[in-house]
Amino acid sequence: MKVVEKPISVEEEDSFKMVLSKYGALALDKQENLSELIGETIGDLDIEKGIITFGDITFPVQILGFYSEDLMQWSWAWDNEEIFGENLIKSAKQIKAIGDEFGLSEFNSSPLNSNFDDCHTLAMASIAILDMDGYYAVSEDGLDIFVAIKSDLIEENNSVIKFRDTYYNFQKNFNIYPKVAFEAYTKLKGYGYKPHDDFSLAKIGEARVMAGFTERGNVTRIIIFGDEQD
Repeated sequence: MKVVEKPISVEEEDSFKMVLSKYGALALDKQENLSELIGETIGDLDIEKGIITFGDITFPVQILGFYSEDLMQWSWAWDNEEIFGENLIKSAKQIKAIGDEFGLSEFNSSPLNSNFDDCHTLAMASIAILDMDGYYAVSEDGLDIFVAIKSDLIEENNSVIKFRDTYYNFQKNFNIYPKVAFEAYTKLKGYGYKPHDDFSLAKIGEARVMAGFTERGNVTRIIIFGDEQD
């Protein structure tokens, strides 16, 4: 009997740490694609037009929220419709609905006491859950406004090397569950996934990426087998 694998999704009793574990590596992957396109160019946000411009590249945006460094608070855009208007907060409202459904206070409470790094994790989880292509933070009058971007101009890099490096950097730099993150990143990318007792495999074309884990789920090694190792 063939086992039907459950798709990656937000589930009942998921903590925000679990949600970030599921979606954060994919978000980091998307951010790297965006960075490849815009380089070091500083984004110019036009809220009236609902666009952000990087030199000669323009993207439509959705406003996720903003961070006040003075107050050390994150405010969701869904809680600030009078500032941004209804059309620019549709994605933020979708995130609030997820927060309401699954009891995630990080998504349905505003403002939130936070630091700048917390804001990045909120944006990362949001864009991956909503299948956006990236996010960007714009400094405006003492606030850092986080916008979500979706555009066909942002090309995917689906190399095995990138998969390995993105996962390595994610599990190293964020407080997440590494074993959950490897499974979720693999499945969300549409790759084959096979778990074992102390390691897991991602099948990417003819190549395999193996992540080894301790009993507590921490990473011991990440190895590529097969093609595309250059």
